Amino acid sequence: MSSLPTLLDRNQLFSEGFTDGDLPILPKLRSVILTCVDARVDPAHVLGLELGDAVVLRNNGGRVTDAVIDEIATLAFMVAMMEGDAKGGFEVILMQHTQCGAERFADPAFQTAVKAKLGVDVSAHAIHDHTQSLQGDVARLRDAARIPGHVTVSAVLYDVQSGRVEEIPSPAPLR
Repeated sequence: MSSLPTLLDRNQLFSEGFTDGDLPILPKLRSVILTCVDARVDPAHVLGLELGDAVVLRNNGGRVTDAVIDEIATLAFMVAMMEGDAKGGFEVILMQHTQCGAERFADPAFQTAVKAKLGVDVSAHAIHDHTQSLQGDVARLRDAARIPGHVTVSAVLYDVQSGRVEEIPSPAPLR
């Protein structure tokens, strides 16, 4: 059975009181949040975001991939062009979570099965330790020449059991 009718009914209720049609393109908090696709990890709920507060990118594990680097570099360029400023500053917040399915990517048997069945190598996105993964992803952004050094990056770990968020590295410019 499709969940679309339920979602369309919810949208009807949302649209009846909708008053935010004039929100600017650039997010109010000048933030891009990268997080996991896990349904338990919705940054709007976890971080109390309102419509228009932040750009949210999601993928398996909330990991910095080549596609994420492309997205962030493009957003930085777009912000700079819109503001007529070479800086185009904003903050990237990496948000991983406990009990993540991407922790399974660390299992060699799982990696082999995914590679054999789908031709996808998940080993680079395996989460062995969240602190190390987040620090590695911050370093990956720092090493990405296409992302301007003035972009600020921080990382947090969300605990799905307690609802608490823990800051891992403090916010800092990439370079």
